Amino acid sequence: MNFLRRLIASPSSRSQVSEFAKRSFKTSTNHTGSIVESASTSLVHGIHQFHCPDVVGILARLSDCIASKEGNILNADIFVPDNNDVFYSRSEFLFDPAKWPREQMDADFSKIAKNFNAMKSIVRVPDIDPKYKIAVLASKQDHCLVDLLHGWQDGRLPIDITSVISNHERGPNTHVIRFLERHGIPYYYLPMTKENKREGEILEIVKDTDFLVLARYMQVLSGDFLKSYNKDIINIHHGLLPSFKGSNPSKQAFDAGVKLIGATTHFVSEELDSGPIIEQLVERVSHRDNLRTFIQKSEDVEKRCLAKAIKSYCELRIFPHEANKTVVFRS
Repeated sequence: MNFLRRLIASPSSRSQVSEFAKRSFKTSTNHTGSIVESASTSLVHGIHQFHCPDVVGILARLSDCIASKEGNILNADIFVPDNNDVFYSRSEFLFDPAKWPREQMDADFSKIAKNFNAMKSIVRVPDIDPKYKIAVLASKQDHCLVDLLHGWQDGRLPIDITSVISNHERGPNTHVIRFLERHGIPYYYLPMTKENKREGEILEIVKDTDFLVLARYMQVLSGDFLKSYNKDIINIHHGLLPSFKGSNPSKQAFDAGVKLIGATTHFVSEELDSGPIIEQLVERVSHRDNLRTFIQKSEDVEKRCLAKAIKSYCELRIFPHEANKTVVFRS
């Protein structure tokens, strides 16, 4: 069912949609006599993610819910795949917490979820709700880990890093350890063997996190670990697979003269590097690149790809779709 049919499913929908942009705004006159509209300072930004079987009237009902509380819809993305009667939507809106308390918002969207037998209905209010708590697992390479730490410090990523876990020891005067100590983030060095991956200890450390990030963590998490943790895990790896496997894939690709490199972020599944893909970025290289610039470009695209995936996840842009796919609404 296309967007227009959803929009007109309720007789009042078109008039309501045209009114959304006018609500929660006040007008004033500037020195030239022109009318100026400005948003009320009491308004707060909310996000709603919704996934349910596809039927008539879903969009109208979601819109009515926000409009009835004098909310102002900023944008709404929907997707209904061909030959698959499911509905995905993500809405951003402004609202006044005094008129629509956070607890009431949850109750209102929960009621709609029950009415439409929704598989998922999540609400986030970034200015009110706690940030997502994550743990970062890393091995020897620092580039993705350091970028996440700086992204957290600068406020570019809406996360709280509760710990860093590694199978690689970092000395007390390394930049990573100094950063973590300065910000009070625990660092857990867990040396591993083939027989003991220390997964029980990792599970204890991460038990209160919302999701995990593997920032070039070069250990395979077992199926038992995934079942026990039972939350999302995001992984990053270079885009040189499957052609260049094993040790030093960048040098293999450089020696082979490739002209396009990239990175992939995906959810972790029991099958190695085969979970649903979240984000992929590419970068061109040329005959002018030496091995150093080749590796630098490869690491840079990995950092950007991982940060983009984490940001999309925290902004409720990602839906699992079918057995091994994702729906990702772009910013």
